[in-house]
Amino acid sequence: MNASFDLPEFADVEAAAARIAPHAQRTPVLRSRSLDALAGAELHFKCENLQRVGAFKFRGACNAVWSLPENVAARGVVTHSSGNHGAALALAARTRGIPAHVVVPEGAVKSKLAGIEAYGAILHRCAPTLAAREATAEAVRVRTGATLVHPYTDPRVIAGQGTAALELLRETGPLDALIAPVGGGGLIGGSAIAARALAPRIAVHAAEPEGAADAYESLRRGARVTELVPDTICDGLRGLLGEINFALLKKYEVTVLPIADRATAAAMRLLWERLKIVVEPSSAVALAAILAHRERFAGRRVGVILSGGNVDLETYFSGLP
Repeated sequence: MNASFDLPEFADVEAAAARIAPHAQRTPVLRSRSLDALAGAELHFKCENLQRVGAFKFRGACNAVWSLPENVAARGVVTHSSGNHGAALALAARTRGIPAHVVVPEGAVKSKLAGIEAYGAILHRCAPTLAAREATAEAVRVRTGATLVHPYTDPRVIAGQGTAALELLRETGPLDALIAPVGGGGLIGGSAIAARALAPRIAVHAAEPEGAADAYESLRRGARVTELVPDTICDGLRGLLGEINFALLKKYEVTVLPIADRATAAAMRLLWERLKIVVEPSSAVALAAILAHRERFAGRRVGVILSGGNVDLETYFSGLP
């Protein structure tokens, strides 16, 4: 581990893979000749939309929960999330039979809150600001003794997220490039660790919405951007890059590719049409980046992590009789 940031390493990803194996799905890798033709590359899609809770988030949450000592785990876990991480932590806690507390902001999507609650979490509501979320989570932690499991800055979470790339490369063999979405940076950080360990010369890319391009700006400036108001349809990528995650992007020389929402929406439709799978915008941004930057990927074997498939159906069916 890195002493300054406690950076997870490949051994941590391998340990996470063994730890979560009894609980997480080994998701399929899909191919599409027509998408290969559009990209001018050989694409291998790791379908984390088919993971438990519908997103890669279960991997990191499960690793964090099952890595706790028994006496610590008994007091439960707490996080703040209105989406995939909250559901993932709730389910992971249920697999171990411990309490899960999830702080959710007012105004969160009702269907997502219902999903978090259905997995057995205790919901704690707060004002819709990051400061309120963090303060409420800390208050719950102090009151209950629960362990905080941050959505993306926790090394145990990052190591768990890296198991998706680990599975992908062990199934496909060496790849020339790997691409995953970036929001807070847990998935891309873990993916970079695993990818570079298995294929040292692989090019690692992160796809980021133009309206939430703090990772791109952080790398461009050489200093982490800490103030940005995201404006994107990719609701899962609105979190700001964490400090430990920024360190991982720099260490593994990850290239961030900002993508317009309209390109992401078009890629989302393509994935529905060609692979016949449901993905959310925060996932489709990876394919959008490949199609927008064909010259980077042309003629190469590319791993694409489709991070999740939790689409709010109310958006599409609310107007139907």
